[in-house]
Amino acid sequence: MERNLLKMTDDELQKLIFEGNDAAFSIIFNRYWKKLYSYAFKIYKDEAVCEDIVQEIFISLWKNASSTVILNLEAYLFRAVKYKIANQIRNLKFDQQHIEVLETIPDPGFTINDLEYVDFEKNINDQIDKLTPKCREVFLLSRIEHFTNAEIAAKLNLSIHTVEKHISNALKQLRLNSASYNYLLFYWAAFFYVN
Repeated sequence: MERNLLKMTDDELQKLIFEGNDAAFSIIFNRYWKKLYSYAFKIYKDEAVCEDIVQEIFISLWKNASSTVILNLEAYLFRAVKYKIANQIRNLKFDQQHIEVLETIPDPGFTINDLEYVDFEKNINDQIDKLTPKCREVFLLSRIEHFTNAEIAAKLNLSIHTVEKHISNALKQLRLNSASYNYLLFYWAAFFYVN
């Protein structure tokens, strides 16, 4: 059985993971763990943090497999690593210069087909950066870190109502400022929104 799984593509394995097949998940884990860890370590140079980041991404993938739409698993996993490291750096209060260095590191394996996505991702990130600091923080915790509203409220010492208001305001701002809001919704569904 495992031999057959080893021959499967990521898409085929994802379908099995969607059905709760832990053997298929193990294949994906073994296929990508080392690559993701190496990529994380090239950026961050802290073994323990990089191991934790990769583990968290796989835990999230398994926990949310039945509710996540992922069009390109490899790209999704590498972007998730890059974003988690960016958050780690921000949480350590590194200065803007460190963050800019991180943002210049290319995602591995980019092809010409990814260029449109990269432009779109930059546009979305620019729009998110225009949100007020607290609104942006709540929105990113919700949509990128996959915190529940209750967890965000506890972490930031806010009421759940305030958290909901910030998320609603962020979505409203993104809707108003995005020329292609429907594509934005697809983007969040396909790549980040795993709750």
